Amino acid sequence: MDAEELKSIISLGENSHTEFKEHFSSPISIADEIVAFANSKGGLLIFGVEDKTGKIKGLGYEEIQKTSSQVANTANENIRPTLYIESETIAIDGKKLLVIHIGEGISKPYKDISGNIFVKQGADKRRITENHELLELFYESGTYHPDEEGVKNTDINDLDKWLVNKYLMEVFHKKASDFNIPFEKLMRNMQITTIDGRLTLGGLLYFGSMPQMFYPEMVIKAVSFYGNSIGNTNYKDSRDIDGTIPRLFSEGMSFLKSNLHALQDGQNFNSTGHLEIPEIALEEVLQNALVHRDYLKPAAIRLLIFDNRVEIISPGKLPGGMDVDDIRLGNSFIRNRLMASFCAKTMLYRGLGSGIIRALNEYPRIEFVNDESGNQFRCILYRPLPDPIPKYAAEEGFVGEPFPTYRGALETRCPKLPKEEVERAEKVLKLCLTPKSILNMMEATGYKSRTSFRRRLLTHLLAAGLLEPTDKKSPNSPRQTYITTSHY
Repeated sequence: MDAEELKSIISLGENSHTEFKEHFSSPISIADEIVAFANSKGGLLIFGVEDKTGKIKGLGYEEIQKTSSQVANTANENIRPTLYIESETIAIDGKKLLVIHIGEGISKPYKDISGNIFVKQGADKRRITENHELLELFYESGTYHPDEEGVKNTDINDLDKWLVNKYLMEVFHKKASDFNIPFEKLMRNMQITTIDGRLTLGGLLYFGSMPQMFYPEMVIKAVSFYGNSIGNTNYKDSRDIDGTIPRLFSEGMSFLKSNLHALQDGQNFNSTGHLEIPEIALEEVLQNALVHRDYLKPAAIRLLIFDNRVEIISPGKLPGGMDVDDIRLGNSFIRNRLMASFCAKTMLYRGLGSGIIRALNEYPRIEFVNDESGNQFRCILYRPLPDPIPKYAAEEGFVGEPFPTYRGALETRCPKLPKEEVERAEKVLKLCLTPKSILNMMEATGYKSRTSFRRRLLTHLLAAGLLEPTDKKSPNSPRQTYITTSHY
């Protein structure tokens, strides 16, 4: 980090990623700040800045050495489990600051020496006391697996034994009665039931006769819209898909196939053709949503088809501190071990981290959005059918491409847009196919300064009519969001 970048961060004030300290106060106080960052998304603890005003005061050489040692000792002696931090000294206008980098922890929840657990809440921190919040932290770190927990008010009679036997025949080539052990014990051994006889969540969702009677939110809500906006009240097709995980997968694929186009591409006129988006790509991303969704979040998987794209939205952001680059490289974090195990044996899922790579190899026009604020993961597959070409674009020789491209429109309508910002502008317009806030856009483009973002990007896109506010009556509303217009 250089001085200008740090100066820009300080100018924005304290927030969920930045905390100011004029001096080192006490090991317990500093430990609580570090714990809050580690249990959230990480951040910066900056010494030498007034926390009330953001005024840069600076530290002397000896105080920097002493503070750095105190912070390291605090992290080592007052935080459990062990947490590693990094520090650096940066001078701004001759005043030296100590910057402590705290990454998002991989062994959540972290706690201070007294056992207190904190998370960031805006610029402040908040003590965790509720059981469900603790479970979320354990779940994020991979030390808690809700799919292995028993489901209240269920027992072995809630199983569909035909599904169990079908699974056993595919995997072991024999039925339950051929194992020469009681059916109840076989189900416990397979983790379909718990020791006390309840169905595990994984067992219910994979083999249950009526899973949604106990978990009504475990469905797929599928809608095919006219146009490109989720706000459109007219739609071509709509279904609520329920049943077991294999049924959700097969019915979800059926919905996609019936609402996407089949292309001939030189085949015989009487042939069925092939799907406009390769079936393998659709299968992989739909399976990924079903297997890796956050089972602590009571929300449905959404399968949305628009004129220019398909979106598959699963509850829960990427776990274990992973980001989109990780999954593109095939790195995996199995959030739901039991569900992954069932799916790997009888579905196309293999659990090797290769599904996303396979989907991208089949169809590169896929965008992944790890929506941390909304706690969801979006997979966007852009359809190859081009939209009508706007008149101004046709006049400039812009003929469109299978993957949405905005460069022709940008060069025509935003002549004053700095050339080095064109790529970021394209990213904003893709992101805002659904409404997004300024903070969402800043995070996607790497901007730290709201003022710079407005001046160098947002103002140009608004003036060109490529982007517009969703709340036109209150343009300066703090809850304002923006959406890409039909002029793209």
